[in-house]
Amino acid sequence: MEEASATVIVDTRSIVTCWSEGARRLTGHPAEDAVGRPARELLADHLPAGPGPLPPRTVEVRHRDGHPVLLRLTAQPLLGARGAPAGHVITVEPSAAGDTSLAGQVLRQAPLGMSVLDTEQRYLWLNDLACRMLGVPEADLVGRSYLDTMGESEASRSFSRHLRRVVETGEPVHLEDFAPLPTGTRMHAWHVEMWPVRDTSGTVIGTAVAALDSHTQLRARERLVMLNEAAARIGTTLDVVRTAEELVELLAPGFADFAAVDLLDEVVVTGGPPDRRPDGSSLHRVAHRSATEGTPESVVRIGETDGHLADSTHARALREGRAVLRGAGDPELDRWLGDRGAPSRGAGPTVPAGTHSLLSVPLRARGTTLGVVVAARITHPDAYTADDTLLAEELASRAAVCVDNARRFVRERTTALALQRSLLPKELPGQAAVEVAHRYLPSGSAAGIGGDWFDVIPLAGSRVGLVVGDVVGHGIPSTAAMGRLFTAVRTLADVDLPPDELITHLDDLVLHLATDESGDDVAELGATCLYAVYDPVSRFLTVAAAGHPPPAVVLPDGTSRLLPVNTGPPLGVGGLPFEATEIQLPEGSVVALYTDGLVGHRDRDLDRATDELRRALTAPGDSLDALCDSVLKAVMPEEPDDDVALLLARTRALGADRVATREVRPDPEEVAAAREWTTALLSTWELDEIAFVTELVVSELVTNALRYGVPPVQLRLIRDRTLICEVSDASSTSPHLRRAHVYDEGGRGLLLVAQLTQRWGSRQTDHGKTIWAEQALPRR
Repeated sequence: MEEASATVIVDTRSIVTCWSEGARRLTGHPAEDAVGRPARELLADHLPAGPGPLPPRTVEVRHRDGHPVLLRLTAQPLLGARGAPAGHVITVEPSAAGDTSLAGQVLRQAPLGMSVLDTEQRYLWLNDLACRMLGVPEADLVGRSYLDTMGESEASRSFSRHLRRVVETGEPVHLEDFAPLPTGTRMHAWHVEMWPVRDTSGTVIGTAVAALDSHTQLRARERLVMLNEAAARIGTTLDVVRTAEELVELLAPGFADFAAVDLLDEVVVTGGPPDRRPDGSSLHRVAHRSATEGTPESVVRIGETDGHLADSTHARALREGRAVLRGAGDPELDRWLGDRGAPSRGAGPTVPAGTHSLLSVPLRARGTTLGVVVAARITHPDAYTADDTLLAEELASRAAVCVDNARRFVRERTTALALQRSLLPKELPGQAAVEVAHRYLPSGSAAGIGGDWFDVIPLAGSRVGLVVGDVVGHGIPSTAAMGRLFTAVRTLADVDLPPDELITHLDDLVLHLATDESGDDVAELGATCLYAVYDPVSRFLTVAAAGHPPPAVVLPDGTSRLLPVNTGPPLGVGGLPFEATEIQLPEGSVVALYTDGLVGHRDRDLDRATDELRRALTAPGDSLDALCDSVLKAVMPEEPDDDVALLLARTRALGADRVATREVRPDPEEVAAAREWTTALLSTWELDEIAFVTELVVSELVTNALRYGVPPVQLRLIRDRTLICEVSDASSTSPHLRRAHVYDEGGRGLLLVAQLTQRWGSRQTDHGKTIWAEQALPRR
């Protein structure tokens, strides 16, 4: 008999009656020592009794020198002369555990758990990994049933049913399950293959099982899925707080039982970069989330400032700029949790009780530390691993970039909005030509603040200039360009240019500015503008526009329409003329000037929006302010992607009792007549207190017109918020204020007018020029 096998015969009392030479070589016991001895003295287990052949099994045999030897036994019943049981013939072979062949070592060292069970679900053989998975040596498992080793549970009963199915059907079974090992609590992903084992006759004599733990691959897939979710779910808005909320919603529950985001105060309050090295002493809680409803673990409420001790994991993560992992039993974590348990001002416990694994990851973007994200596991059985730390760092890195983008957007938006509000009129100047109301709503889109603006400019002769414009683009460059154009319009209006000339000069200015700029900023200087001048004496409204939507007007009878304005090209195109449109309006008409953000939207028909605007303007309202609000509510898109500026003006008229005109003949004697006429008129208006000064002003202006001007000459007095004196002639030559020398006989007239009045000036008209001066009315 070869050394690899042996034969042993035992009687019905398990007494050895035959012991081959092969058995001696395997166990070291000679035949004279083994024959006549009970088999239990040599074997660790009793041989199971039974009338038929027994399935192969592995047992532990005591070698003569004392060390255990695993042998594989196959027992066949031995019958007597009359067929009665006479014992067993046992074939002995070395167990696979001792198999030094290549195939045996491959199976023994395979990276998946492998085992063989008989048809009664008793273990016959297990490889090394299967034993480690079960936490029991092979010798203690062989011969025991599956349910005996795994215990009674729904999972084990289901597995047993599948083993039975393989034996009964002879078909293989594939299983995928998610369950912990018997030796631990961490969940594992299993791919299990079961297939029948047949003898040479094709009879199923057992079941082979191979189990592959794909937990590592599953965790890798879960991390990839989580990263993909982070890319889709974090940073959907340019809002710092919402971005932090999106991060904790991704982390808890699942990756963490409790997650929180604390940001440095500068990031939350001002949007600016931190001006100090972060040490964790002052952090702003912006978001937290728990696997438990209501987040009972958090003592720090949203919006509160939290302080961290210098040796805490959070402070260390901020200081070192890397993730810090602490687990249960870690002296640093235990000491810090103990310190945090004592309530003190600014040092309340921010880590939940029962935390067994804590991960603190700094939020860093573009070399700047913005805050820290904390993840804690309480009921989750697994502690954080190095792979979890890498995943948390990747998630924190992506979230930090989104937080930094939101912070920069908020800072730029705040700066642009502050700049824009500083340029827009805070209080409209007093004037009697129109009653005005306005609204300005900055864009809330990610593109940023636009360049919309409006203005109301008092002009000479009780007239008023109404302006509304829109600069192409968003952000600080557009706001800066708006400031340039806003100032330019004010300056040109102060020169009293007609609307079409003012727009032409403004177009030239944009062209010059674009020439001075380079690159992409040229497009930012493109703009639209509408400038209108209303004269309450004649009730004429003169409008010129450069690429801007036409104004809407509502007449006193309730009808509304768009004014037929000859709209020119946008500012900055150059080379094309601008035309003015003039229309006479009845007193009480409402003129609406607006930017395209009110009616324009990518998903909206412009004509329909304009019709909605006209209908909204006809709605009854207690005041122009109320009408502004109702118009915005009815017309403005739900989510406007551009700034909205709306300027409403209700026209007034100066009656004949407040305006007086006199034609002046080209005769020096008309100067005295003009003074007398002025004195009589002021007496009628009960303005005798300023009659003397007014006589001097009239005398000087009429004298200059007769001496240097061209007939016809006209004198007009207007009683409004001030007393306005106007002298017009057909000459286009503008007067100049100069300082007369001591011995000069003239040249002091305009200087005298400038000293006696609030302000004076001249404007060009279609028929020449007009010199005007304003005086304050006496207080009543």
